[in-house]
Amino acid sequence: MLDRRTLLAAAAASAATPAFTKQAAPFDPAFPQGFLWGAATAAHQVEGNNVNSDIWAMEHSRPSVYVEPSGDAANSFNLWPTDLDLVKAMGLTAYRFSLEWARIEPAPGEFSIAMLDHYKAMIAGCRVRGLAPVVTFNHFSTPIWFAAQGGWANPQSPSLFARYCDRAARHLAAGIDHALTLNEPNLTGLLDIVLPPGIGAKLMDADRAMQAAAARAHGVAKFQAGNALWIEDVPTTTANMLAAHKAGRDAIKAVRPDLPVGASLAIIDDQPVGRNSIRDAMRAKLYQPWLLAARGDDFVGVQNYERSLWDDKGRLPTPKGVEVNDVGSEVYPPSLANVVRYAHQVSGIPVLVTEHGVNASDDAVRARLIPAALTELKKAIDAGVPVKGYIHWTLIDNFEWVFGYGPKFGLHSLDRATFARTPKPSAAILGAIARRNRV
Repeated sequence: MLDRRTLLAAAAASAATPAFTKQAAPFDPAFPQGFLWGAATAAHQVEGNNVNSDIWAMEHSRPSVYVEPSGDAANSFNLWPTDLDLVKAMGLTAYRFSLEWARIEPAPGEFSIAMLDHYKAMIAGCRVRGLAPVVTFNHFSTPIWFAAQGGWANPQSPSLFARYCDRAARHLAAGIDHALTLNEPNLTGLLDIVLPPGIGAKLMDADRAMQAAAARAHGVAKFQAGNALWIEDVPTTTANMLAAHKAGRDAIKAVRPDLPVGASLAIIDDQPVGRNSIRDAMRAKLYQPWLLAARGDDFVGVQNYERSLWDDKGRLPTPKGVEVNDVGSEVYPPSLANVVRYAHQVSGIPVLVTEHGVNASDDAVRARLIPAALTELKKAIDAGVPVKGYIHWTLIDNFEWVFGYGPKFGLHSLDRATFARTPKPSAAILGAIARRNRV
């Protein structure tokens, strides 16, 4: 990973190179033919009234770390055709959405044909509009019964997930373009490391109290939600999730062997500062087990929002004078390309950018980030990194988990009273790039 000083030194050396030396090819702004351009959502964050979900239970627990309940969300359970029309109107070619396990399997072993048909209609709706359906089988939220059995800490969790993936795939796999098993499983139990300083530890303590309250309310010893911040036994939970990913992938592939399957990983652009930086140790902890596991997949989903600077003691504060997002983290356009290179280097397989964006109520920040980040991504592609597509988070301002509706990641704003979606200028910027297939 190159830091800014190294890049400056390289630029200076390049400037001093004799004129007869072969010059690098000029930047080519055109993306490969067939490159996927998309926007993403997740079921619990947009569908609304997901009452059989562990997250719904946590939102209504007392105490609760959630600042507000999800409620109707964006009413996308009913308005999914509107959402697909937004994606199509932007000129995009893919839509990433998730199946809601709690709707499909509301009780252990009881599968809802009506809910499977609902998602089948969404997949068909994508196809009719010329959109490639990129489908996540589990985006954090799990059924209440699953969490009440210990969630991913339950030794039976891999087989339970494989059973669900098998049933969903038999109903849905024929129309899916790319499938993802799990969303950001690599950060399970490690969020205190990557959340902004001062937020992580406080949330961990509150989350632990909320889980205890939920366990009491459901009469069980352990209630572990799918996106729990505090995890009592991280090694066991991680091992079960790694096994669940493999079992889920194998179940999906058994139904449709030619369907590309992977998992999406949250990867920060971690950069070393000074001597004896702990950057590599942090990478090994946060990403390496999952990137190594991805070697058995067809592609790896990469999700990036920022970079972190690490010296020999820990994570450094955000540099002074840089552009920041709404929580004070640096907006650093090259971060996406840097993590794409890193993910491919370790996994050895193609990359699909399944999320990238910025928490910014000022859409001008997003409008600047998109072309700048995509320029750097194209340079990585030109250097030989196989990237299948770019999917922006998110289509609509939505429910951002414990933070509620405050954070703004959307290409469209949401009126929570009328559910009207209004495009922001950034939607037109991404759409123009997608239509041209060039930055």
